Formats: sequence, C-alpha cells, structure tokens
Amino acid sequence: MMGICGFEPAFLVGLEAVREAHGPALAALAGRRLTGFALVRFAEDGDWFADCPVVLDFNGVQAEICHWKFDELSIGRNTIDTTAAISGWEYVQQTPTWSGTDERLEPFVGQELREVALLEWRASSRHDLAGGTLAVEFVFGTGRFHIANALDENSIEVGEAHPEFVRHRLDRHTARPGRPLIDLGDR
Repeated sequence: MMGICGFEPAFLVGLEAVREAHGPALAALAGRRLTGFALVRFAEDGDWFADCPVVLDFNGVQAEICHWKFDELSIGRNTIDTTAAISGWEYVQQTPTWSGTDERLEPFVGQELREVALLEWRASSRHDLAGGTLAVEFVFGTGRFHIANALDENSIEVGEAHPEFVRHRLDRHTARPGRPLIDLGDR
C-alpha cells in the first residue's frame, strides 16, 4: 500500500478493538530504547507526508503507526522495510523517501521507553468529529510524545496531551481472557 514495502495496514476503530489487538505488544516495548524512527518526506522540499506511517524502532522492534479517515488506526510490527525505495508514486510531482530526521522525535532517540498508553479523545461537544479517535502515547524519562489522528493523517505532538484526551495506560501483563500475550522478543 502507498508503494511502501511491507506495509499491509489492518485498520481498527475504537479503544477496545485497538487495546485488545495491540495493547500487550505495545506495552511490552517498555524498557526498550528508541534507537531510530522513519517518516516519509518529499526529497524536493523535505516536507513530511503525514498520510504515511510513522515507524519507531525500539532496538530492533518496529512499531508502525498510521491513522486513516476520521477514526481508523493501524498498528503494525516489524513489517515495513524503511531501507526500500517507495514506488508507484509517478502521479505525484515529488519524490517520497524515508527520512530519519524530525525535530520532535530526535530528542527521544537513545532514551528508554517507560510506558505506552492509548489516548481517547472525549470531546466536550457532541458535534466534534474527533470524538472517539485514538492516539498512541510514548512516555520517556524526559518527556513524552503521541501520534494522533489529525482527521485522515498522522500528527506528532510532544508533551502533555490535550485535556480532552482520556489516558488508558497499557499493561503487558493483562491480556484479555482467552487471548495469549503477544511477545515481541527479548529486551
């Protein structure tokens, strides 16, 4: 999809669906160091193409976050090859390429991840289109960032989340009954 080698998104909607499918695996990243990341930027001007997944590398374990439409979220693990060229974009006048530079994420590289949470937008107005959308929050010793739905694309925000987000901390030791814990390997 999107000409990204290995990207096969499985979009889910809602807190319970995402927590059940990905909660234990995301929580298991705690204790790992963020060793790198990759975003799709255009070679010509360096602009971030926020429709493409944000890939975070936690010492060899990739978390691949991608928001789509108003409320869909895909979280992949170790599927995207950020060393492969992005293809099939001949209709676009710019050249998409993987980049490991971003002023928001760079300060976190080398830091140990303390915890992961899902942030659920609970709007004060019932007419807010963002109501129920999710963000994935990564907490480190010196700060935090979250990747949220910017209504059909990703956004990266550093610091405390907006007060209308409700925080749901993920715990790797509490899988749903009848569901095995997903193991991401040795830390």
